[in-house]
Amino acid sequence: MTLYDCLSHLCAVAGIAAFLYQLPELARRRNDAAVWALSSYFLASGLSFLIDLNEIRNHIAAFLGHPNITTVVTQSAVVVLTGAQQVVLIHWSKPPHEARALAKRCVYFFLGTMVTLVALFFLIDPYRASVSAENSLLLNMGDPGYALYLLFYVTVCAVGQVATLHMAYRHRRVTHRPWLRVGMQAVTVGAAFILVYCLIRYTQTIGTQLGYDMRRLEPAYWLAGSVGSLLQLFGWTVPAWGSTVSLWISNYHAYLRLSPLWWAMYRVVPTIALEPPRSPWFDVLLPRGLRFRLYRRVIEILDGYLELRPQLSLAVQQCSDPEAESNSPDREARLLHMALQARANGCGSAQLSGALSGDVATKPGMNFSDEVERLTRVAVAFARITADERGSVRRV
Repeated sequence: MTLYDCLSHLCAVAGIAAFLYQLPELARRRNDAAVWALSSYFLASGLSFLIDLNEIRNHIAAFLGHPNITTVVTQSAVVVLTGAQQVVLIHWSKPPHEARALAKRCVYFFLGTMVTLVALFFLIDPYRASVSAENSLLLNMGDPGYALYLLFYVTVCAVGQVATLHMAYRHRRVTHRPWLRVGMQAVTVGAAFILVYCLIRYTQTIGTQLGYDMRRLEPAYWLAGSVGSLLQLFGWTVPAWGSTVSLWISNYHAYLRLSPLWWAMYRVVPTIALEPPRSPWFDVLLPRGLRFRLYRRVIEILDGYLELRPQLSLAVQQCSDPEAESNSPDREARLLHMALQARANGCGSAQLSGALSGDVATKPGMNFSDEVERLTRVAVAFARITADERGSVRRV
């Protein structure tokens, strides 16, 4: 499989997957023109690559009776997705009454362009030979009529991408939603890649008419177009799923960072566990029900604090350092390390009991996110103290 095939398959799958991902939103907001336009963009983007896959295009050409009919179908899909991008950005950046009028003019323009493109294709009637998608355009560039047709198509794409780049860049600067800002940045960069794609096609078309062999630019042409399309697909979808993935990664990272502290507590106070764990290695695996498991891990660590009250009170007395910050994660981790060692050695329960010292108590008014952040800092410090102790033992 060539690089062209790999990129085409990837872009086709990405576009169709984005369209399927968008369908529930389309069902919920059937009267929202921007959602319809975005769904049309995803579908047209996926089809523009899917239809021109070499293993599919020949079947379509045979069914319709024209060897290169998929060329104009693909180009029509590109015109649709280019116009759909404009409609989305217009509705996102303009007041509703102004957006409706501008979007309607945009739709009429690109619809007229698509009709013109199809009419020109059949009027010119390019070379009827069954060749691969990446070679069909090169084969016809020597025909002056087809060269003009191709320049018209590329100009429409370029004009649309310039408008997309301008509006997406401006929208990125004014939006306050971080993932929408990331998405608009990706759309902007993707538009720049597609403009390179257009520039290469201009160069190839004009160079071919002047008698030069322009086949060497073909890999760069397909690469620029495919990368630009993937970046724009990413940019248009990331506002919907970016925050969810980011939260999942954050929770998973916190879950892993809490592991050293939780396991140290579990080995000394196994009653904190709601259900017996398998092994520390299973913590590295992606757990099902991550949010629940993170919640349980925090609760079980706090239960460990309660179980260790006598030892912690003793540790506070033994670790009285007037220069240390009473609320620092490092000091709290040292107290926990001392308390766990005392509990493992059977010390502390008889000497002191009672309320947990305020130095290591759960801070009042903390929500779950704040508690996770506090405990992860303590857990990181605890892991560092444990590692230093092991290193000292090895050196001895």
